[in-house]
Amino acid sequence: MRPPLLATLAALAVLGAGSLAHAQNYPITSGQRATAQQTAQSGIPLSELAPNAPDEYTIKRGDTLWAISRMYLRSPWRWPELWGMNLNEIRNPHLIYPGQVLYLDKTGGRARLSTRRGGGGGGSDTIKLTPRTRYDTLDNMALPTLNPSLIEPFLTEPLVVDETTLSNAARIVAANNDHVLLARGDRAYARGTPTMPLVERAGPIQQFRIFRNATPLKDPATGEILGYEAQYLGKAQLQASESSTVTLEDGKEVTNVVPAAIDIAAAREEVRAGDRLLPEPPRELISYVPRAPASPVVDGRIISVYGNAVTFAAQNQIVAINKGTADGIQSGNVLAILKNGEVIVDRTGDKKEVMKLPNERIGLLMVFRPFDRVSYALVLEITDVPKAGDLLVNP
Repeated sequence: MRPPLLATLAALAVLGAGSLAHAQNYPITSGQRATAQQTAQSGIPLSELAPNAPDEYTIKRGDTLWAISRMYLRSPWRWPELWGMNLNEIRNPHLIYPGQVLYLDKTGGRARLSTRRGGGGGGSDTIKLTPRTRYDTLDNMALPTLNPSLIEPFLTEPLVVDETTLSNAARIVAANNDHVLLARGDRAYARGTPTMPLVERAGPIQQFRIFRNATPLKDPATGEILGYEAQYLGKAQLQASESSTVTLEDGKEVTNVVPAAIDIAAAREEVRAGDRLLPEPPRELISYVPRAPASPVVDGRIISVYGNAVTFAAQNQIVAINKGTADGIQSGNVLAILKNGEVIVDRTGDKKEVMKLPNERIGLLMVFRPFDRVSYALVLEITDVPKAGDLLVNP
């Protein structure tokens, strides 16, 4: 049926689908894609604007894309519609920088946002800086979606791995001067694996992250293990490669392993022998766009609140959820949090009855680091206290 298909595609574009083909199992014609892109660039009804949305706003240092979205929209996750992004721009939002002026166009009963007075769509890749007279590209100055201080540590610290990743990683085997617990500045010794020994390479000093344990992340509804969360301890630097020496003992040559030397560069908790080393990934600062998922989220739930022995989540806190890239979840996806209504016994009537209280919407979160079947998300807004087991749905 052609009309419903077009409507579905248009809705996906409006929600900011990164890849329509990913969301559909059947081919998409060029005409259908054009219709979807046109819908994405048509703006939003004026009724969707925030009551005090300004006609002009100059971007300042310290602004975030989420805060600007909230300033203009009742539903901030509809930002791609207001800005008129096409499907490719969702993945590469090079749009907004400090010093730019946003103009709100409300002609024709639809609202659109631009960096050009009177509309014209989209932003510019460059901006004139004063007192300079030349134009500079500002990719590194692009407005972040969220306050970087809230999520930047979590772009590398929490790690979701499979059951064998940590057990097969390089490990700390001993500390200098018979120390049991290691802190920042201490020397330690480590061994790699037969296929990946700890060997110095040309270039900068190799950096490693230190992890311990692998706590199972279970789906609150099914109990299935979706991955393992490794406990982040700190960072280490490789100072000398592991090697081997040959000595004579009772007239026989004996080969002895010489472990690599590492220095503890940072320690959130005390480090000890047996802790595991994984290479430091490249620093990644993502400027993604807040948007709803491309397709409905089914049976979404909060798995846990990040941190030892933390049960309830506060605003600006990190949670793990039971949906990941395998479910179509991407960085920037916004989900609504529903308080999972308790099951209670009604004792007010003639006889006791078991009932379930309704699920109530209590906040929003945004995914910023998806893995295969699990993602980390930042709690953006709450009216009650979210906890593990609470439900997640499209906003």
